[in-house]
Amino acid sequence: MAVASVSPTPLLKDELDIVIPTIRNLDFLEMWRPFFQQYHLIIVQDGDPSKVIKVPEGFDYELYNRNDINRILGPKASCISFKDSACRCFGYMVSKKKYIYTIDDDCFVAKNPSGEEINALEQHIKNLLSPSTPFFYNTLYDPYREGADFVRGYPFSLREGVPTAVSHGLWLNIPDYDAPTQLVKPRERNTRYVDAVMTIPKGTLFPMCGMNLAFNRELIGPAMYFGLMGDGQPIGRYDDMWAGWCIKVICDHLGLGVKTGLPYIWHSKASNPFVNLKKEYKGIYWQEELIPFFQSATLPKDCTTVQKCYIELSKQVKAKLGKVDDYFLKLADAMVTWIEAWDELNPSEGDSAELANGVGKLTI
Repeated sequence: MAVASVSPTPLLKDELDIVIPTIRNLDFLEMWRPFFQQYHLIIVQDGDPSKVIKVPEGFDYELYNRNDINRILGPKASCISFKDSACRCFGYMVSKKKYIYTIDDDCFVAKNPSGEEINALEQHIKNLLSPSTPFFYNTLYDPYREGADFVRGYPFSLREGVPTAVSHGLWLNIPDYDAPTQLVKPRERNTRYVDAVMTIPKGTLFPMCGMNLAFNRELIGPAMYFGLMGDGQPIGRYDDMWAGWCIKVICDHLGLGVKTGLPYIWHSKASNPFVNLKKEYKGIYWQEELIPFFQSATLPKDCTTVQKCYIELSKQVKAKLGKVDDYFLKLADAMVTWIEAWDELNPSEGDSAELANGVGKLTI
């Protein structure tokens, strides 16, 4: 007997916000209506703030444009990117929910090999609500999934796992490639559906994509800063990857987990590879220095909160990556500004009182 794909009361209905960055009308939500309609949306409008963004009727949402960001954050608005999807992280900051799911407006509902529509949000929630196993790899992938378990030889002392901070989903159709790969494989499409979720091992970095991503805001939110990208910056399209490298170092330090794999969405729009190359050029060059930096980054034991970890990481960015380019000096300062703004908007979280330093509270 067929089971309804959406339950009457969806999981975490009152504990999760969906964050969407956009420059256009959100017609794509019609396809997601069965899965998203009962959740609250935070829409971050990029580009011209005078443009009216149309949202289909029946959705519960709040919409912020650049004028709102400047009004709410004041001088600290400088840490939020403009004309880049990195602006989405403002939605993480103003949310008051425990969990965040973020999706791009060119992502649609995918189908599994049986032809059933995939409720991506529900799968992300399952990932976040089950533990991760970063300290020892299980060859059957996620041991907490129905029909799976820990294999022979897996230490019993590690089978409890650790809390999952991040769930990284994948994409069918248009792959998430960089510009050089797009140029040499313009017609390549991802048709391979791998029915698996796995924990990324401790000490291993990964290229995080922000178009189909969920995370526990209480566990890792202050580190989900998508950097300084886009307008006025020498680099773009590295926003989610920068956040991914930072959160992985911090998750490894704090004993938190990151999962990748299911769920898939259908990525419909291939961006222009020549435009992308212009945005990515310096990043492609710099990443050969960035990856070794993050691979060797260590945090002291007294970094016991995400905020303390992130401030310490910003110091190391300034000291070590500042030699690569002055941009990283500016980025390190923006990382500190981001934490200050986060703590002022979320004064009850983490070590906000310790970091506020008497700065006047920001209000929405």
